[in-house]
Amino acid sequence: MDNNSIISEDKMHGSIFALLKRFVENSYDYSTWIKLLQATGLEGAAFQMHEMYPTKELFAIVNKASEVTGIPNYTLMEQFGESLVPDLLLIYSKYVNPNWRTYDMLLHTECTMHRAVKKLDERANPPMLLVTKKGEKQLIVDYHSKRRMSGVAVGIIRGIAKHFHESDTVSVTRLTAAEEERVQIRVDF
Repeated sequence: MDNNSIISEDKMHGSIFALLKRFVENSYDYSTWIKLLQATGLEGAAFQMHEMYPTKELFAIVNKASEVTGIPNYTLMEQFGESLVPDLLLIYSKYVNPNWRTYDMLLHTECTMHRAVKKLDERANPPMLLVTKKGEKQLIVDYHSKRRMSGVAVGIIRGIAKHFHESDTVSVTRLTAAEEERVQIRVDF
């Protein structure tokens, strides 16, 4: 999947780059991050938390990481998404109802969490999520983004279930092709 051809000058919040760096360093080591930057022509890039950077740079790093590790891009993006959850829940904890669990977190992501992201930095542009109840035991998450990063969304859902110690009772299934702008994800409880 070559997302560089899909995205032109789209910008992504620097916090995602900083968290990708942490993911790579925790999963591998610091030198792996440096090697990925060198291999992508981004040597010396110091991604700042509150700046904006071309999304194509993130995909260049992920594509190279996939090539080096032999792990498919989508799988790396899922792993990255899962790794984001502790930080996201810490940063946005004041927006989270302490009684919520995975089901409620997903139901409220767009109206609560994504609204908070935009409130803290109006330049941030998280993907659009439409979450539909299919009874008390199932949700359908419609992910919409020109970035085509549904693997991150699936990983975040799994990470939320893990955070709430519900991994053994929450099943996450992508219903449509991962590389589309609109991806449906079924979550069974």
